[in-house]
Formats: sequence, structure tokens, C-alpha cells
Amino acid sequence: MATMRASFLVRQGEVKEENVEVPTLDADQVLVQVAAVGVCGSDVHYYQHGKIGPFEVTEPLILGHELSGTITAVGADVDPSRVGERVAVEPQRACGECEMCLIGRYNLCPKMEFFATPPIDGAFAEYVKIQSKFAYKLPDNVSFNAAALIEPLSVAIWALKRAEVKPGSRVLVAGAGPIGVIVAQAASAMGAKEIIVTDISDERLEFVSKLGATHTMNVKTESVEGLGVDIFIDASGSAPAVYSGIKAVGPAGYAILVGMGNDDVMLPISHIQNNEIWVSGVFRYIDTWPAGIEMVASGKVNLDILVTSTFGLSEVEAALNAGKQPGQLKTIVDPRIA
Repeated sequence: MATMRASFLVRQGEVKEENVEVPTLDADQVLVQVAAVGVCGSDVHYYQHGKIGPFEVTEPLILGHELSGTITAVGADVDPSRVGERVAVEPQRACGECEMCLIGRYNLCPKMEFFATPPIDGAFAEYVKIQSKFAYKLPDNVSFNAAALIEPLSVAIWALKRAEVKPGSRVLVAGAGPIGVIVAQAASAMGAKEIIVTDISDERLEFVSKLGATHTMNVKTESVEGLGVDIFIDASGSAPAVYSGIKAVGPAGYAILVGMGNDDVMLPISHIQNNEIWVSGVFRYIDTWPAGIEMVASGKVNLDILVTSTFGLSEVEAALNAGKQPGQLKTIVDPRIA
């Protein structure tokens, strides 16, 4: 049996590289040689805390779910001509039979198998398997790094779809980190006319002002309440940002919570009720990769510019700690690098 290298989170704060068997394919799957994996905040959270909500690492787990690569083998029911395709991977498999799947909300499937969510292994490995329909062919002008980051771009696209963004929308985004910058670019690509991004870092605000934001505000000295925007997207996870961001939404507007923060936060209920504001979270995405690939290929969204460091498979622990360094946005793990 062929083997491959993979990096495992053994337990909280401990990462170890091991040789394991290359995945065996089901008839509808493809084998992807992984070329790039983005390090997500959830990967870092599992590394630092060993769990996220109800999902706990109780046995060694391969992290990483933002990925791209090249198809090297296909299952019995897949067109063999796909071998050699460069692909971006949607890292999940739904059951296809439950109520949520049948109404088209497969992201809420209770039997979902999602990469790097216990007990499902992720992509810090040389190879992964995925259903062929979730391996999306890439145009030649989309890099592997950008293709991996179509996963967080998909979160942004789904959040904006949930908020019914349209040409002319006024959008407020809290947080100028990687997700906030991606949301700003996606909002611009989807037709928003005004995109206000807030943060407490002038450096990050200056960066996002070149990537989608029409206005920026440092919330250490400025307040967003009363802006009357159509849409508020929280990409910060900050409880004060959520509260003030909802207060910035005008009548019949939308507030979408994307950032990972406290399990419970205080909300301005009277403002929500009196203005019929629609408040929702987002949980992953539905059918967003085609749109994301088009946005990147057309130049409407620049994901390559977010990559600030790259590590090999033997350096996963360093990659998980890279975010502590000043100026870091997105870290990439390339399993092709020893």
C-alpha cells in the first residue's frame, strides 16, 4: 500500500508528522495531490485549545480545510480525463438524503463530513480524497495559493448572499483581518456601492482601503452607530463590534455574524425589533466555488496578495503559530515542500 506524509494534531499544542496510507477512493471520488492549504483560525483554535464548541480532538487529527491541488487518480465512476486537472476543493461531504440536503441546504446536514472537524481528517497531507463534484477545475491564471483561499472567499460570498447584497448596497464590515478583507472584495465584486470597513489597526485599514473598501474607520476614535447601512457583516468576533454594528444597520437591513467570538453576546434587541433587522449567522457555504473562481480569474478579487508566509509539511506547527507575528495575514502550507 502506498504511503504519504501527513501532519497530525496529536493533542492540544502538539503536532507530529507521520507516514500513513494514501486514501482509497470511492467510485465517485478523486485523489488530489495537495499543493496549498490555507491556515484558518479554526486550525489555530484546535491547536491552541483542542476543541471548538462541541467538536473535540480526542484522537490524532489532520488539520487544514482550505486547499487546492492536482488530481492524480479517479474513482471508477469518474472520467479518467480529469487526471492532471488543477483544482480547488470544497472540503465537505453531505449525506444527500436528510431533510437539509433535500431542500438544498447541505451545509446544515447533520451527517456532514467536513475536513479537519473531528473525527474527519483534513489536508495537511500530501494527498486527500474528495467527491469529484467538489473538485473544481481551475483556469490557468488562478494560482494554487489563490485557489486554496476560495474556501474563505466562499464564506464571504455565502454571507453576502444571505444578506441579499445587490448593486448599490451599502455594506459595513467589522474587522480588517483576512476574512474582512475578503468580504470587502467580494462585496465590491457583487455590486455594493459603499463598503465601510472598521478595525482598531490603522495599518490593516490602510491595506483594506486598497482592496475593496470605499471608506475605513478606526473604532478606537470613531463610532459606526447610526450609519444606516443596508448590510452589516461581522468578521471580527468582537462582542462590542457586533453590538455597534447592528446599531449601524438601517430599517429592513441585515446583520450577518461571521467572526468567531464568545458563545453569547448582548444584542440591541429594541433596535432589531423596531427596524425589523434580519440577524443571522453563517455556517460554511452552499454552491459558492464557481462564483469564487470567476471572481478570482476575472481579477475582481485578489487573494494572492493576502499570502504573507509559506511553510512545508514538516513546519505545520510553525505555520499554526505564524499569526502571532506582526504583519501576518494568510499563511500557506505546501505539502510538496519537505
